[in-house]
Amino acid sequence: MTKPFSLGAMLLLSTALIAPAAIAQTAPPEGAPPATATPDSAPPEEQVDISAPGGGAQEGDIVVTGRYIPDAVRATPEVVSVLSSADIARTGEGDIAGALQRVTGLSVVGNGFVYVRGLGDRYSLALLNGSPLPSPEPLRRVVPLDIFPTSVLASALVQKSYSANYPGEFGGGVINLTTKAIPTESFLDIDLGVSGNSESSLNRGYTYDGGDLDFLGFDDGIRDTPNALKARPGRSTFINANGGGISRSEVQAITASLTNAETSLLQLNNDLPLNFSANLSGGVSLPLPDGRIGIIAAAGLDNSWRVRDAVQQTSNDPNLEGIPQRSFRAVVTDNRAIVNGLLGVGAEFGDHKIRWTNLYIRDTLKQARLSAGYDRSVQDQNPNLPDSIISQNSNWFERQLIDTQLVGEFKFDALSVDLRGSYANSQRESPYERSFSYVYDPAVGDYVNNLRSGGQNARISFSDLNEDVYGAGIDLSYRLPTAMPVTLSAGYAYNKTERSSSRRDFQFQPQDQLPDAVAQERPDYLLSDYNVYTYNILLTETSGQTGAAAFDARLRVHAGYGQMEAELVPSVRLTAGVRYEDGVQTVLPIDLFGTGANPVPPTTIKNDYWLPAATVTWNFAPDMQLRLAGSKTIARPQFRELALQLYQDHEADRQFFGNPFLQDSKLTNAEARYEYFFGRDQRLTLAGFYKKIDKPIEAFGFLAGGATLQTSFANAPSADLYGAEVEVQKYIPLDGLSGSFFETRRLVLIGNYTYSKSELKVGANDTVTDPFGAVTAANLFFNDGDPLTGQSDHLVNVQIGLEDKEKLSQQTLMLTYASDRVTNRGPRQGDAQQPDIVERPGIRLDFVARQGVTILGSELEFKAEVRNITGQRYREFQQAGARRIDINRYDIGTSVSFGLGIKL
Repeated sequence: MTKPFSLGAMLLLSTALIAPAAIAQTAPPEGAPPATATPDSAPPEEQVDISAPGGGAQEGDIVVTGRYIPDAVRATPEVVSVLSSADIARTGEGDIAGALQRVTGLSVVGNGFVYVRGLGDRYSLALLNGSPLPSPEPLRRVVPLDIFPTSVLASALVQKSYSANYPGEFGGGVINLTTKAIPTESFLDIDLGVSGNSESSLNRGYTYDGGDLDFLGFDDGIRDTPNALKARPGRSTFINANGGGISRSEVQAITASLTNAETSLLQLNNDLPLNFSANLSGGVSLPLPDGRIGIIAAAGLDNSWRVRDAVQQTSNDPNLEGIPQRSFRAVVTDNRAIVNGLLGVGAEFGDHKIRWTNLYIRDTLKQARLSAGYDRSVQDQNPNLPDSIISQNSNWFERQLIDTQLVGEFKFDALSVDLRGSYANSQRESPYERSFSYVYDPAVGDYVNNLRSGGQNARISFSDLNEDVYGAGIDLSYRLPTAMPVTLSAGYAYNKTERSSSRRDFQFQPQDQLPDAVAQERPDYLLSDYNVYTYNILLTETSGQTGAAAFDARLRVHAGYGQMEAELVPSVRLTAGVRYEDGVQTVLPIDLFGTGANPVPPTTIKNDYWLPAATVTWNFAPDMQLRLAGSKTIARPQFRELALQLYQDHEADRQFFGNPFLQDSKLTNAEARYEYFFGRDQRLTLAGFYKKIDKPIEAFGFLAGGATLQTSFANAPSADLYGAEVEVQKYIPLDGLSGSFFETRRLVLIGNYTYSKSELKVGANDTVTDPFGAVTAANLFFNDGDPLTGQSDHLVNVQIGLEDKEKLSQQTLMLTYASDRVTNRGPRQGDAQQPDIVERPGIRLDFVARQGVTILGSELEFKAEVRNITGQRYREFQQAGARRIDINRYDIGTSVSFGLGIKL
C-alpha cells in the first residue's frame, strides 16, 4: 500500500526576513569603509527587525577593535546563530520549524518541536515579539513551530547562551519570532504552490466524508458535541446505562444522536489529491511629519495529504524473544489544512516605534486509520491467520491560536524604554474520535464485532482544551556618560497561563447478545439507529478510568532582572546580570460529575529562583573573538507532563498521560566559543558546551492492557550534557571562470556539525515517584549512563549552492543528518527492563531552485523543490542483539513541489 502524498507547505517566501541577532543592525564605526567596498561584495545589508525583551538595551556598537565586518552574529553580546532572509529563502521552507533545523545544533522532532543541542522541547523557549505563546497542543506547553508560516515573520532569533532579560525557562535556548510590522514601501504579493509525494499523491489512502468544509479545516456542524455530553464545570451528566441519574431511554436517545456514517465510515481512495497552497500579503506605508505609519496584512491556506503505511509492534518479553505480543500494519491518512492571517499596524516617529500585531492560525488534521494484525492478549496467534484483528479510527483534531500584542519601543537619548503587553488564546478540540475493532471468527468465516468480547468494541471520545496566556513587561536601559561604553538595564515581566482541559470517553455496549449477522456489519450499519433501538446498544462512560476526566492548570510568574553591558577594558566586553523569578504552577483535577470523589491528587509547584548569567567577549584580533558564557536556568514541567489524563498523540500514534508528582529541573550552563569573521557574512565558529541538569524529566514507556504501548514521565536524579559545535559559511566568487554565466555568480558553502553526549546519573539510593504516587528505586526506571531522551550524538547540516549576486537565481543542495536518539525509556517488566525505544532520523537530501524574472513590469519568482531525495524512512524501534521490534516504521517518500510568487 502506498503512502500519502505529502504536499504540505508550499508557502513562497516573498518578503520574509529571517535574521537572528539579539540587536538591530548598527552603522559601521566612524571611518570604516562602506559595506559595498569589501572585495566579496554581496547584496545590500538587510535591516533586521527584532522585537525582544530588553532589545533596546543592547546597542551593539560596543566593538572597538578590528575592521568593520557587518555580521549580526559578531555584533551580539550573546551566543547566537543566524538565519538571514537570504538563508531562509535558500532553504525554501514554508514554515519556520523547517528553516530552523538548518541552524547549528537544532533538530526538529515530530510536528515542529525544536530540540536545541539534543535537549527536548521542554528545554526550548519560544516567544513571539518577545512575549509568551500558548500552545494549541494538549501534549505540550510549548507551541509547535511548524504552524508559523515564514510569510508572516520578519525575523527569528536563536540565542543559545542565557541572558537575564529572557525568561528563566531556558534550558537549551530561546527562539524569538518577530512578525512583520511596518513595510518600507507599499507592496502586494501573491504566492501559489502545488506539490506531491511519492508515497501518497495520486496513490492509495483512506478517508471519510466528514463535513463540507473539511478541506478548509473548519467543521460545518456535523461534529458538534451533543449538549448532554458537553463537560460543564462542576456538574456534567454521567452517561451510565445502569443508573447514575439518567434514564435508559435518555441514554438510548443520546446513543442514536451521535453522527454516524459521516464520521465512522472509512472509504478507500486510490487517487489522493495533490497538495496546494495559496498566500496573499500586502502592506502600505504612509509618511508622518517625523516618521511613518504602516499597515501589513497576510492570509494563507495550505492543504496537504500524507499517508503512513506503518508496521507497529510491541513485545512483552524483556529480551524481545519470540514473536511480538502485538503486530499490526496500520495505514494512516492525514489531511492537514492550515489557515493563517496576520494584521499589523505600526508607527515610527523619531526614535520611537509602536507596533500592534494580531495573528490567527488554525491547524486542522483529519485522520483516517485502518490497521490489520494480531494481539496475543486477545487470542493466540494463528500462523495461518496473521491478520486476526482489523481496527479502524477516524479522528478530527483542530488547533487554533489567536494572539494580539502591543509593543512600544521608545528612545530618549541615553534612555531606552520598552513596553509590551499581550493576550493569546489557543484551543484544541477533538470531537468524534472514533474507533472500531473486529476479530476474525472461524465459525462465522468473517470478521465480527459483537461490542462485548475481547478485541471487539466501538468507542468514541470528545476532548476540549482552552488556554489563555497574559503577558506584560517593561524594560529600561540607560547608557552611562562614561569614556568606556556602559549600559545598565532592568526590567519586570508578568506572565500568567491558564488551561482547562476535558476528555470524555465512551464505549458502545449492547444490553443483549448481537446476532452474528449484525456483528458482521460495517461500522455505520453496526451503530445505526435501527440497531441501537432493536438491540439496546447504549453508551457507557469510561471517562477518567486512567486519571482525571478534566483538569484546570495555571502557571503564574513574576520576574525582575538587572543587567550590565560594558567594555571594562579595551577589546573585552562583559554582559552580566541576574534574574529573579517567583513561579507557582498548579494542576487541579476536576470532578465533572459531582460525585465528590477525586482520585487524582492536585499538583502545586511553588518555587523562586535567582538565575545569574554572564558572557565575556574578547575581541583579541581584528576579525576574531572569543566568548565565555555561564548561567543557571530552570525547566518547569509542562502541563501535559503533570496531568494524569490520557491523550492520543496523532504523530507518534500512541497514548500519553502525565505524572502529578514531577518537579522543576535546574540547569547549570557553560560555553566557550571561538569566532573568526573572514568576510562579510562569512565565518568559522568553534564551540564547546556543558550542562548539568538536576532532576531532568524523562519519558518512559510501559505496556498497558493487551501490551498496548503508552508513555508517561518521571524525574531522573540528574544528567550531564556536553558537546562541541563547528560552523563554516563561505562564498567563493566564480567570475574567474570562463563564460558570461559565471561573471555574477558565486558558490555558497555552508556547513555545521554538532556533537553532543548526555549521561543520566543514577545512584543506588536514588528514588523516583511514578504517576500513581509510588516511590520506587530510580534504577528500576533509568540506567546509569543512559542518554537523555531526544538527544542525538551527531547533527550535520550541509548546504552547497550556486547563486547570482545581481538577480534572483539560486540552486541549493541541502543535506541533513541526525544520529539515533531515544524517544522512550524501555518498558519495565517486573525487575527486568526492555531496551529503550530508539528513533533513527537518518540522512535527508533536499534540492531547492529559485529563479526570478520580470514580466510586464511585475516581479515573478519560480521555485522548484525536491525533498527527501534519499528516500529516508521513519524508524522507531527496540533492539536486543539481533532481535528488533518495530514500534513504528514507515516510508516518508520523496516530495516534489512547484511554486509561483508574484510581486505587484
